[in-house]
Amino acid sequence: MNFSIGPAGPQMGPTWALELFGDKPEGGAFNFRVALRLLGFLRPHWHRMLAAFFLMLGTSVLTLAIPYLLKIAIDENIAAGNMPGLAYVALLIAAAFAGIYIGTAWERWLLSRVGLQVLADMRRQMFRHLQELPLGYHDKHVVGTTISRVINDVSIINDLLSQDLVTMVGDSLLLVGIVAAMISMSPKLALLTFAVLPPMVLITVLFTRRAQVAFRRTRTGIAAVVGDLAENLSGMRVIQAFAQERATRKRFDQVNRNNRDIYISAVSLSLIFLPSVEFLGILATAIVLWFGGAWAAQGSLSIGVVVAFLAYVSRFFEPIQELSHLYTALQGAMAGGERILEVLGTPPQVADRPGAAQMPPITGRVELDNVRFAYRDQVEVLRGISLHIQPGQTVALVGPTGAGKTTLANLVARFYDVTAGAVRIDGIDVRDVRQQSLRCQMGLVPQDPFLFPGTIADNIRFGRPEASLEDTEAAARLARIHDFITSLPDGYETEISEGGVNLSMGQRQLICIARAALADPRILILDEATASVDTLTEAYIQDAVERLLSGRTAIVIAHRLSTIRRADLICVVQDGRIVEQGRHEELMRLGGIYRKLYEKQIFVRP
Repeated sequence: MNFSIGPAGPQMGPTWALELFGDKPEGGAFNFRVALRLLGFLRPHWHRMLAAFFLMLGTSVLTLAIPYLLKIAIDENIAAGNMPGLAYVALLIAAAFAGIYIGTAWERWLLSRVGLQVLADMRRQMFRHLQELPLGYHDKHVVGTTISRVINDVSIINDLLSQDLVTMVGDSLLLVGIVAAMISMSPKLALLTFAVLPPMVLITVLFTRRAQVAFRRTRTGIAAVVGDLAENLSGMRVIQAFAQERATRKRFDQVNRNNRDIYISAVSLSLIFLPSVEFLGILATAIVLWFGGAWAAQGSLSIGVVVAFLAYVSRFFEPIQELSHLYTALQGAMAGGERILEVLGTPPQVADRPGAAQMPPITGRVELDNVRFAYRDQVEVLRGISLHIQPGQTVALVGPTGAGKTTLANLVARFYDVTAGAVRIDGIDVRDVRQQSLRCQMGLVPQDPFLFPGTIADNIRFGRPEASLEDTEAAARLARIHDFITSLPDGYETEISEGGVNLSMGQRQLICIARAALADPRILILDEATASVDTLTEAYIQDAVERLLSGRTAIVIAHRLSTIRRADLICVVQDGRIVEQGRHEELMRLGGIYRKLYEKQIFVRP
């Protein structure tokens, strides 16, 4: 990430915004492979898209017919004084306008329905695939970038597939039809009118190229504004603590002004292009009036043809303007499509094998057989660990940061697959069973307690949504959080604020313990549940944890060694290996790494 420290505080360059929001300033050319993959999202809705296409075709024909009907009304009815014929043509024109109105409304309704369904389908498929991807994928990708894929890129592609695609075809057919109609009525006047096309094409090409860059820069600009705002809001406590309001305000003003200038530049292009197109349209109208009027006065051309030409000319330049904008939208959709297909094309590194069986009820025997693991670049984090855990046994993993403790626990839950060796539960290799059937019998209490938006009861029941209120309360009592919950005005129906900010760290941790207790797992993983709380809260949490561990196999990742003195087995992990193991008393008598770590913590801790 492009991040530097300057006189005004932390500075974010444009690369940061691009990483966060997934935008690239350069445009992407049309990619046929990407287009075919994206069109696949329309396959389930082909009948509605086909109906919309025929409605568009019908409205285009009616649009082309109206000027020709005006010609007939003038040349064959008004000039001849044929009032019944004029009335008939007038009815046809009214019917054509009614048909255009009904056809356009029906077409837009169909496209809107297809668009909303495709939008939901794409986001559902993206979200489902993101859930199937391993934790390693989410560790390596910025959350904002992933959100941008699901929200922004999908929305742009949806607009292209559901709206712009049909509009592009309709405008192209309308242009061809107008040209054909004008040539059929008067080739000479048509060629004179088309004299404005070369400068029109030149202006459109220049605008499209410049606009492609300009409007992509606007997306980057607003991304930088949103990114800077999100960063400042999330770090407001630090900003105020270090009295850096002025510096961060100056930085935001700079990003905001840059976004304003980018938008002004983009809008200026439109202010130049649109009047240019209108001027050429007026010039074409003047050509028709001058030459067509002169030829009509001479009798070599009918007045009806001149009127029809004027109607066609007024309609001729609208599709050109729309197509120029659609080309820019196509570029953005291709770039977004490549990014989405990149996500969807990322294979899950942890996947169920074909025909994988359901995990039978677990008793809790865990075996790590010469386990090796590397995250990336083949740098091993675990180097041949072997460990046997008996049912109901509590095993604590201790050691310095980065030793591999959390990785070891993640392999047991199969958040990752081993590079070599095997992890077995009750003698069954975890790779041979379905992940869902394995994890539904396991529980996790993380170091940083995470609560979802909703009520306290909803969060406790997260792993077992069908649980009754009595079972929920029993789990809360086990976690020693029931009395606090009932003291709240809304009790278990108390809404949890975003991030759980209306609860203390200890209260959030106790709710997480209650969540794990209600799920009734046979194997429990605790990632230092008392790392970020005060001594009194630690005592409450430690008591709740001991109740939770009763009768369950537990793997406890410990940083405060005083909390795991009663563990059945303590393993000291260092440099990806288990260098010491035993009970607390045994390791203290051994006088090795564990004793040094323990005495150091006891000495420095107040």
